[in-house]
Amino acid sequence: MTAIIRQLAHVCIFARDLGATEAFWSGVLGLPVTFRFTRNGAPYGFYLTAGGETNIEVFLKTESNFAETNQINHICLEVHSLDDAIAAIRARGVKITDKKLGVDDTWQAWTADPNGVKIELFEYTARSAQFVGGDRIANW
Repeated sequence: MTAIIRQLAHVCIFARDLGATEAFWSGVLGLPVTFRFTRNGAPYGFYLTAGGETNIEVFLKTESNFAETNQINHICLEVHSLDDAIAAIRARGVKITDKKLGVDDTWQAWTADPNGVKIELFEYTARSAQFVGGDRIANW
């Protein structure tokens, strides 16, 4: 059967503060704003380019709140160099975990945006399960 899905188009997140959210995603992580949304003449959201044809859509929702029990838990972004990404993020005063090798043999580090949206940064290796396959045992 031919797949009916071409690729992930976008992920939508809610922001309690649009300015702080844009400063993080665009200023800290470097994702460009593609376009903006307004509602009743006021800023309401924006679209970020996340590589290729994949985007992150952000809408203002001041009452939003993240919980570990949400069905969608985090966003994972591939980086060119995890060491460089960690250094750049820390240089902007944002907390990020140290780099660790995941059970899938891919380097990872974790941060969060001002709304509590968890973000995993990913750097593939030659042994990453995403390329070589093979089942892995979850150790968390």
